[in-house]
Amino acid sequence: MRLLRLTFFIFMIQTFGSSQIKRDPVMVGLGGAYTTLADGVYAVGVNPANLAYQHDKPFMWQMATLNFGLGNNFFSLENYADLIGKNLEAESQKGKYEIYDQIRDGLRFSQDMHLALPALNYASGNMAITNDLVEIFDVVAPFGLFKFALEGNPISESVDLEYSQETMVLLEHAFSFAVPTDKFSWGVSLKFLQGIVYMGTDPDSSYTFLQTDTTAFNLKARYFMRQGVGGYGTAVDLGISSKEINGWRVGASLINAVGSIEWNQPSLLTDIFGISETTGIFKWGRKDFTYEGVDFEENQVPRGWSMVHEITADSVTLNKLSNSQWDELFQERKYIVKDTLENGSTRKFKIRYPGFFRFGVSKRLDQDLIIASDLVAGFTDRLGVHQKWKLSTGLQFNRFKAFPLRLGYMYGGKYLKELGFGAGFHVGPIMYDFAFSFRNGTWIHSMKGFSFSFGMALTSFKSRKDKAPPSQ
Repeated sequence: MRLLRLTFFIFMIQTFGSSQIKRDPVMVGLGGAYTTLADGVYAVGVNPANLAYQHDKPFMWQMATLNFGLGNNFFSLENYADLIGKNLEAESQKGKYEIYDQIRDGLRFSQDMHLALPALNYASGNMAITNDLVEIFDVVAPFGLFKFALEGNPISESVDLEYSQETMVLLEHAFSFAVPTDKFSWGVSLKFLQGIVYMGTDPDSSYTFLQTDTTAFNLKARYFMRQGVGGYGTAVDLGISSKEINGWRVGASLINAVGSIEWNQPSLLTDIFGISETTGIFKWGRKDFTYEGVDFEENQVPRGWSMVHEITADSVTLNKLSNSQWDELFQERKYIVKDTLENGSTRKFKIRYPGFFRFGVSKRLDQDLIIASDLVAGFTDRLGVHQKWKLSTGLQFNRFKAFPLRLGYMYGGKYLKELGFGAGFHVGPIMYDFAFSFRNGTWIHSMKGFSFSFGMALTSFKSRKDKAPPSQ
């Protein structure tokens, strides 16, 4: 149990942060199969080329959209019931290898939220202006620590305890347009990124060391967390989409193909929230202190300072683990350091805005049924974006014009999947949509997270045609 406490300690004691970066209820309901179907303001962040094909919606004014998601790659009711009381050593250590198989890349927790700022998202013709609040939290606990907890460590071999955590909150402002041609359209989204706050592990200033000798193990770990308050950046989306030909459409896009945020820049937001050189957003484990004649408030991390967490343990034996308290074996130190330039000004740093590639195809089977499929892969494996290829397939049933129904499934490997359900209420100019999905599972007992999304938009009274658009 002592070792299990060590396993969970590193990521549980950190400051808690508040997939795809932007999601909406139609996307969630279709399992992500959205590259050729997203239209109006929903095309931004998916495929801006689709703005050329919103002829059945003269305009779309988004009143509100909220998506919230939470997930991990191990904890579920199914896993709990299967492993509780189980002998992990039985059947050639089958139980342990079942755990290892799921957390081979580390135990990952992620949380994301996307909020469309009310009444500030509008699409008309082949153009759109959007304003969104995006929040992402991502933490990965090292696989090596779990393996050490379950089976120890070979003598003289070190254990990889690399730990990563990132939290980012920003405003994304975008101007998007599409240019139609005879057979296809292409589109661009130009984004201005207004960073609010960032905190993340700096791998260059962090290190871990755990080694075992014949009788005991020694631990040295240092995690350097840098923060950014206020920042600016830009990003670009590029997309292409075909016209509907015999019911078929094909599209592809690069989302955030070029994008980054430079943090710790003066901004209106820092002034509004009262962030200064002596106050901040994050709190860290320390008391009031005075530095260069300035008094700092309890636990607040001033702008331009970074957070450090150190854990050391010397000659810890199995007997000590069984008979000693945590604080008797492991020495912890949490403190802050001034991370500024030689002239005293706050150090600026850039963070890459996660990008990804989408390819999609859809088929209108008849007036009442559309099937779509997407392939999606991220450029990085951080901040909710996965580098692994994911295949999504979705169905939209339009038999009842005012009540579209949606079902979708995404598969990215044995332990990366999502099952989505959604519906809408489209009457007159009102378009209300909602959706729910099971993350990394296909039902309540197997899910390792969830997504919930709803949105409301206004359009013309003549926004929805009784007939499907003619094929070319």
